[in-house]
Amino acid sequence: MKTGQALQTDFPIEAGGKTKKNFRWTVVIWLLIGGIINYLDRTNLAIAAPAMMKELDLNMTHIGLLGTIFSWTYAMMQLPSGWLIDKFGAKRIYSIAVLWWSIATAMTGACNKMLTLVGARFLLGVGEAPCMPSNAKITAQWFPKSERGLATGFWDASSKIGPAIAPPILVAIQVAFGWRALFFITGAIGIIFALLFMKFYKTPDKSKMLSKEEYDYIKAEGGASTDTVESANIKWRELFKYRSVWGMIGGFFCTIWIWNIFLTFLPLYLLNTQDITFKELGIYAAIPYFGGIVGNLGGGYITKVLADKKICSPINAKRGLIAVSALLAAAFVIMIPFVDGLGITITVMTLALCVISAITGSAWALSGDVAPPAMVGSVGAIQNFGGYFGGAFAPLVTGIILDTTGSYSVAFISGGIIAGFAAFFYWFVVKEPIKPAEAA
Repeated sequence: MKTGQALQTDFPIEAGGKTKKNFRWTVVIWLLIGGIINYLDRTNLAIAAPAMMKELDLNMTHIGLLGTIFSWTYAMMQLPSGWLIDKFGAKRIYSIAVLWWSIATAMTGACNKMLTLVGARFLLGVGEAPCMPSNAKITAQWFPKSERGLATGFWDASSKIGPAIAPPILVAIQVAFGWRALFFITGAIGIIFALLFMKFYKTPDKSKMLSKEEYDYIKAEGGASTDTVESANIKWRELFKYRSVWGMIGGFFCTIWIWNIFLTFLPLYLLNTQDITFKELGIYAAIPYFGGIVGNLGGGYITKVLADKKICSPINAKRGLIAVSALLAAAFVIMIPFVDGLGITITVMTLALCVISAITGSAWALSGDVAPPAMVGSVGAIQNFGGYFGGAFAPLVTGIILDTTGSYSVAFISGGIIAGFAAFFYWFVVKEPIKPAEAA
């Protein structure tokens, strides 16, 4: 055993006392709450944008640039984040990350010019980068492979619950206290959560609530590892030699491109193309994200059923679901600029976010199937890097298109086509788990 390597046992080191059946599912609550806070802190810009544009003399390109600054920084920091998570443990890195991004969020409310806004969004991207890779790592520790798709669907639903609950809550806060209060309040919520997580979250090997039977069940399919893991007999840089890793990078880029367009411009699209007021925006902008919640949970459930019934392997269940969802996403997104009326527009947006969310949930779960246990955080982060490095330019490109043409059509049509290509990458390029002896 190498120096500094955590002791491996057949049962939780601190086991004993009262235990609960299926305790592993309570861990999802931590990840769900943290993810909701994460997305509240990145979507509050979309709600505050109209007031910020007026007070700080910003235009659509400025708002798009702020979205791009966040996404590009978030993408670049994925690479060191994954390595840090696998090296020092998900709990430690995640806790530091939540504190960091929460402080950056609060700082945004104090900004008075574009330059300081750019700095605050840069810091937000640095802090939020470890969130999802940490979640993927924790899921691989706490769940067997057949359940990881459903577990991931629950916590990845936070990326839709956050935007869904943000409009009515944050619009109400902005109407009452001004746009700066959005950033101060959401930042404070994150700081409180980080302190609670540091105190109460435990890994499987240290949980006093986990029974021996449940621990053995998790471990039977590759879970129950400690937070400081053994070597995977493969160096981090060698991950880029694998075909499946590049397929995950390409596929997630196609998905995040259209996701970033929705995240940054959905409220503005409804205000500019539909006959609604700013107060009504809080309700209408939330509805499509409930479709995302259904997509996350439904997609995860489908992959679990396919794996449990031995219809296909866990990895192929996720690949197949992603491919079908990507083709449906392309169709729905392209339809958006061609439909008339608030009701049909909201319906098509809801269907689009439903299938896009099915992709993101299964893609994150896929990292636990493709990567060795010791490198789940790294592979998940590399996939996320690919998505957000390329997808970072989607808000900026969309902003330029809008300022130049005054139309959303080109943005949605091109975004839909790009989303459809995710099917190619996840079905034809991502083929099998990483095998260190077969690096290409």
